Amino acid sequence: MEIPIIFENNNLLIINKPVGLIVHNDGKTNEPSVVDWIQEKYPNIQGVGENMIINHKGADIEIQRPGIVHRIDRETSGILIIAKTQESFDYLKGLFKNKNIQKKYQALVYGHIKDDIGIIDQPIGRSGKDFRQKMAGSHARGTLRDAQTEYTVIQRYIDTHSKKDIQGQYEKYTLVECYPKTGRTHQIRVHMKWLNHPIVSDSLYKGKRKNALGLERTALHAAGISFTDSNNENINIEIGLPTDIQLLLGSLSVCESNL
Repeated sequence: MEIPIIFENNNLLIINKPVGLIVHNDGKTNEPSVVDWIQEKYPNIQGVGENMIINHKGADIEIQRPGIVHRIDRETSGILIIAKTQESFDYLKGLFKNKNIQKKYQALVYGHIKDDIGIIDQPIGRSGKDFRQKMAGSHARGTLRDAQTEYTVIQRYIDTHSKKDIQGQYEKYTLVECYPKTGRTHQIRVHMKWLNHPIVSDSLYKGKRKNALGLERTALHAAGISFTDSNNENINIEIGLPTDIQLLLGSLSVCESNL
């Protein structure tokens, strides 16, 4: 397994997680994961961090998570931080807890987002219809947790190869940059759905919309991260969109000029 390393020092690694790769096992399956790669390439990281205990069919299972400070979904590509020492792990966990790490995601969503910039400040709870889903707004169930996402529109597109709707309009899409100020599960995906612009090809949240232009995974990419390391080193990493999303954008027509 090959995973691109974007940045490395004595304290941490920053990798570009490929699409389709899980961060760690869930105790129910035995598919390849980022943790497998860590254990093979960086055996000294074994024991760093916190393992997770889950209950499966009445039995407690310990999930190995060496160096894993945070996670991104299987279908999300991009930046993932891995701690190399326990000191670094504790420090980074503190940064996340105190919101001292700035994260940037890029997503292609259905439709044209009206405002060029905005803030979604909607608590997130459970969905009453699907146990796998989270939900924002008044229909959310269970304990609601504060969640805030800022966003900026990068570009609006139309698909001139699509069939026009009854208003004579082609299918519309928006490339948007999202800056989550909290770290709730599925936060960006849920907030984009709440805005009525779910992420393209998101199997959980797109509803009845079709997958766009053959893209079979959620069009979400962890594009940037910025923080100060425990050695007081300012780390500011940005990576471009992966090939599949770039190809999709190349097949669309620009609707407006960039901001």
